[in-house]
Amino acid sequence: MSDTAAARKARGAFFTPPELCRFIADWAIREATDVVLEPSCGDAEFLIAAHHRLAHLGGTTAGELRGAELHAESAAAASVRLAPLGREVDIRVGDFFDAKPTGDAHAVIGNPPYVRYQAHGGTDRAASRAAALRAGVNLSGLASVWAAFTVHATQFLVTGGRAGLVLPAELLSTNYAAPVRRFLMDSFSSVTLVMFHERVFPEVQEEVVLLLGDGFGLGPTDHCTLRQVANVASLSEEAVHTTWTPPDPGGKWTASLLTEDALSVYTTVAGATGWSTLSAWGETSLGAVTGNNSFFTLTDDRVKSLGLGRDEVVRISPPGSTHLRGLRLDVATLRDLDAGGRPTWLFRPGANPSPAARRYIEAGEALQVQDAYKCRVRTPWWQVPVLDPPDLFLTYMNADSPRLCANTSGARHLNSVHGLYASAGKRRLARAVLPLASINSMTLLAAETVGRAYGGGMLKIEPREADVLPVPGPELVQQCRPALDRLREHTGTSLRGDSLAATAAAVDEILLVGELGLSATQVKHLREQQATLMARRKSRSKRGTDGTR
Repeated sequence: MSDTAAARKARGAFFTPPELCRFIADWAIREATDVVLEPSCGDAEFLIAAHHRLAHLGGTTAGELRGAELHAESAAAASVRLAPLGREVDIRVGDFFDAKPTGDAHAVIGNPPYVRYQAHGGTDRAASRAAALRAGVNLSGLASVWAAFTVHATQFLVTGGRAGLVLPAELLSTNYAAPVRRFLMDSFSSVTLVMFHERVFPEVQEEVVLLLGDGFGLGPTDHCTLRQVANVASLSEEAVHTTWTPPDPGGKWTASLLTEDALSVYTTVAGATGWSTLSAWGETSLGAVTGNNSFFTLTDDRVKSLGLGRDEVVRISPPGSTHLRGLRLDVATLRDLDAGGRPTWLFRPGANPSPAARRYIEAGEALQVQDAYKCRVRTPWWQVPVLDPPDLFLTYMNADSPRLCANTSGARHLNSVHGLYASAGKRRLARAVLPLASINSMTLLAAETVGRAYGGGMLKIEPREADVLPVPGPELVQQCRPALDRLREHTGTSLRGDSLAATAAAVDEILLVGELGLSATQVKHLREQQATLMARRKSRSKRGTDGTR
């Protein structure tokens, strides 16, 4: 049976460019007598590069090459390619997670398979998680294969050994990769990350990062060395190396994508007196889940035509967040949304529905709305649990940047946006000034590092990610309130594109320049870096389930 593209995709196999393999092999292999393991060898591109590196070091017959490969046809093709080299290579066919760590490899190199958790289940997932757990890493059920593969592969290294791996950029950002990030910092004495501005694998959408771990078993280290290059061809060129210390080794490493200049300013602002995180203002909460928005969310005209009483519906911010791109959602805005036919009401009768509400419930049952997951697990199915109106809304999925919007309308929120409930004593200040104060280059840039890119180039931010979003703290905002209030009087009701940029520049002058003392050049570093990361996110907008190998 031929090895089709579909079959390779299913097992996460996309083969690595030879020049990338050579770069990793040249870095990882230091002695002619080194033992080298490629734990997912495919058609042997890494092993060929390793052979040439050993030969260059004087190891024509010395050294040892080992490979492992799940797919028998790929292993056979690898053997055919390796045969003319005149070096014996041990390739084992089978599941790498079944292999017992040897602890004698001086270098582990390769490109682990990338299979998302949805396609990685049953005994395969159990085996991968068990292998990682034996190394002390407890992965969640959401982890993709590469995470366990990376941890297990390091267990074959000698003390002081090197790991050179091509990994998905998910290493930097996903929550499930947090244990892997912490493990790498704990295990290696040196961790280097190489990032690419251009896509390494044209046939897939996933970005990759090179992990170069040195000194296995001699950790921990508290910092990473960062290197950014244009593309694979640039790997051999001299590149600026910067040092970055993550605040939390297991936390997101997306700040490592910043340039040296931008990272320096970012760190300065984040540590400045008066600067804080969103959690200092209050608690961010998920919105209500109806189970069927088309049934439960109603327009004003629909409420009237059904004959529902005002005590049987609840005011809501309509699904989506296009209407939350200004500084507030007030009663007048809701009326405008009513006029535009937006669903601003949530059907939510009390324990004893009116005849009109009962008829609507029966209509829903005829459509089997009650069988939707969130509906069938609650009693009664037609009564959606809702929270009190939040003080502010926080947009969830964003084409540009996450936005805070004051809620002066008393509306509740659904799960298309988050709600921010301000802490005692901060509510009035938060609603009045925080939406504007948060439109600054530091916070806009930080959103790109704490959030995650999703399909269509959207930036998604979850409540626990929002908690660590750097924003000006209450004391700083209070200190700058007169200037912010004056600016707010001249700020439009919808901030997008040029108007958003102009507002951010004005807020920068008040907060970053006027209060924190940043120079125009420093602010420019933040502004340009935010634009770069946003453009990067949008240019890689078609995220699939493809992987790389």
